[in-house]
Parts: sequence; structure tokens; C-alpha cells
Amino acid sequence: MTDFVHPDDIRLAFSEAMSAMYRAEVPLYGDLLDIVAATNARVLEDDPALTARLAAGGELDRLNAERHGAIRVGTAAELQLMRRLFAVMGMVPVGYYDLAVAGLPVHSTAFRPVDNDSLGRCAFRVFCSLLRLDLIQDAGLRAKAADILARRHIVTDEALNLIERFEREGGLTTEDAEAFVLQALETFRWHGEALVDHATYDAFSRAHRLIADIVCFRGPHINHLTPRALDIDAVQAEMLRRGIKAKALIEGPPRRSVPILLRQTSFQALEEQILFRGSAGTVAGVHTARFGEIEQRGVALTPRGRALYDDLLTEAENARSLGDSTYEAKLSEIFARFPDDLDDIRREGLGYFTYAPTDKGKTQLLAGHFPAGSPDDLIKDGWLVATPITYEDFLPVSAAGIFRSNLAEGNATSLGASASQDDFEAALGMACIDPFGLYLDQEQDSLDALEAAINPSAG
Repeated sequence: MTDFVHPDDIRLAFSEAMSAMYRAEVPLYGDLLDIVAATNARVLEDDPALTARLAAGGELDRLNAERHGAIRVGTAAELQLMRRLFAVMGMVPVGYYDLAVAGLPVHSTAFRPVDNDSLGRCAFRVFCSLLRLDLIQDAGLRAKAADILARRHIVTDEALNLIERFEREGGLTTEDAEAFVLQALETFRWHGEALVDHATYDAFSRAHRLIADIVCFRGPHINHLTPRALDIDAVQAEMLRRGIKAKALIEGPPRRSVPILLRQTSFQALEEQILFRGSAGTVAGVHTARFGEIEQRGVALTPRGRALYDDLLTEAENARSLGDSTYEAKLSEIFARFPDDLDDIRREGLGYFTYAPTDKGKTQLLAGHFPAGSPDDLIKDGWLVATPITYEDFLPVSAAGIFRSNLAEGNATSLGASASQDDFEAALGMACIDPFGLYLDQEQDSLDALEAAINPSAG
């Protein structure tokens, strides 16, 4: 039997290689890592309860290595290639995100591991956006984009051979896995030469700067890597203290005692030198695309909790025109209506939790005398502990806010297009996994395991 490398190990190696590559390409990303690491260490030292909760949930060890990246592809064929490439690393498409409502001509999914053990081994995610050619209004420009994209190859021949070998044989050997990481990295590497001349680039950029970034280059260069912070407000303050040009506002909910879903901030996109094609050689120019992002993750919300969150955020978004300082105060005021206590969030069915016996409960289980009662009663009496499930996915509003601030401030209004999940999944070649179902399964699995421990004969 062939000894294959586990996809988790391939993903970890790739994540580390990607981080090293991006740090070399964008040195300011290294500064972000240093700021986040120092902030996280301070938070953990000051909050033993948080440290214990992260350790119990298996999140402490993964914290410093946790990353998400973002790429943009231009065609269905490229999207399917990415699906196959990420499958080698145990990553599958989770969730559908329509960003046209925020003025971005793309729709997206997130490739990530879904198994808890795999997340603990390497919580690496890639937010992958597909260009919607139908949203390029100029027919001539739309045809030109399709022609450019049809002629490019975003995966090396060797990487494609290794993907096919993985699909054919069910895995990769150590030698093949090492080669795959190196070859796959080439897809996401930055290239300072455009595929087009400056006039063509300008035409795409006038239509939408995101279109120019997707169409005019050799492939889906990684446009940011994102470490996970435990106190994003402190990271934001430190960035500003160091003179790093950060976003004016943190995207997502306000600062809370119990973080929910996702908060994100970033430093502004870099203006980078580019060589464009010309009749007499290359012509120098600039392109703005890559930036540095930080995220803070909180409790995964149920559909009921998400509906309340969406209602509150929509109400708060209407206050943005009042100015940044006023908006932040209004955001906090509005979100005061969302419970800021873990027990309240759990009892009101707003968030997902796992359930496990406490030390006292484990003693009773061993003795065969675990008390009967509802989870609420067992938690209240100290037999059971509920641990919040961390949100592993993305927010369309937060993602759009980050993109707008770095690429398309002038295109922030809705494109008037309807969501097209069916079209996206047809391009992808499979359905996107429902993230709510993943969290619900995780919660139910913990309850089933508890029931099996209490009544072993019932199985």
C-alpha cells in the first residue's frame, strides 16, 4: 500500500510556503504578523479564561499559524482548476457570497477544511472570487476580457500532472507532495508584467478596477494573507501608531465582550510598479491590488442569530453617511440589542455551541450516575459546559468593505445584478457546502457523544 501524505500536512506546508512568499513580496505583511503575535500573547496573558476556552476548543495551538488568503479567477475553467488544486490539500468550497450588491463584479466561495481535527491541524482558508463577465456592460470590452482569459494558463504543467495523479491514485507521496507545494505556489505568485498594454489596462480599470486586476495579469496572484487577532482594536491602534495606513473603520460588528462572527481591518493597498506591453517594448506603470488584512473571529451564529445580526448591521450601515466617529458610536448603540453574554446567546438560540461534561460530570459518568436534566439545568448545576463554536467563514459585507477600501471606492453602489448561485456552482462543478449545516452538525455531534456516554447501552 502506498504511503500517502495526509492532505492536512500538504495544506500546512503550502500555507507556510505561501506565508513566506507573501512576506518576501510584501514586507509590511511581516510587520502585521509581528503586531498580531505580540497582541495575541498579551491578550492570552491577561485573560486566563479565554486562554482556557481556546485550549479546550483546540484553537490555541493553531492560532499563530492561522491564515486566510484571497484570490480572483476569471473563468469557470479556472475556478474548477482551483477546486481541484485545493482538494489536494483537503479544502472544499463552503458558502456562496454575492458581492455584486456591494458594487463588485464577482461572486465567491471559500475553500477550507471542514473537519474539526483538520481545522486544528491547519486552519487555512482561501476566499476565491469568480469574475462575472456578464457585469461588464461594454460588449467589446467583455469580449476582449473573455479572449485574454481564454489564452492564459494559471497552473503549471507539473502542478496539473500532480493534481491528476492525486485524483487518479487517491493521494501523493512525500516527494510528490513537496513538488506539488512548490508548483502550486507559482499560481499565486506576484508577477510585475501585465498581459496587456497600458491602454487596455486603463479600459478595464475604468470599467472596474477589480476587472483590471483579474484580467490583465498572468494568474490569480494572492492579494492578501490574513492572520487572526484576539483583539483587533489593539492591532488597529498599533498599526496607526507605527504609521501604517490602516482602514478608517473596522468592518463588521462593534467591539463586544463576546465577539460574534467576524471583524476585519487592513492596511491600504500598495501601489506597485508594473511593466505593460507596448509596440516598442515594455512601458512602466503602476497597479494597486495587494494589501494586508487582519481578522478577529467570534461565535458562529445560527440562522436566527444571523438574521438579527443582518438587521442590526443594515440599520447601522444607514448611519455611515454621518461620518466615521458618529458611525462607530451608532454601531455600538444599535448592537446593544444583540446579547453580549455567552449564556444569553446560547439560551436564545443565537449561536452554536458544543457540549461536554465538566470534571465533576466526568466523575459521575465514570461512576455511571450522570444526572438527568436539560442542558440548561446541567450547565447551571455544574455538570455540563457549553463551548461556543468559532465562526470559520466570511461575511459578504465585511469582504466587500475590505475590497472597496482597497480597490473600488468609486464603485461602491450595487451593480443591480441578482445573485447567481446556480451559475456559480455550475462553473465550480459542484454545490457549495452550507456553512450553517456544518456548525449544526458539530453541535449535534457533541450532544450525540454526550448521550452515548450517558447511555452506552442505548447504542
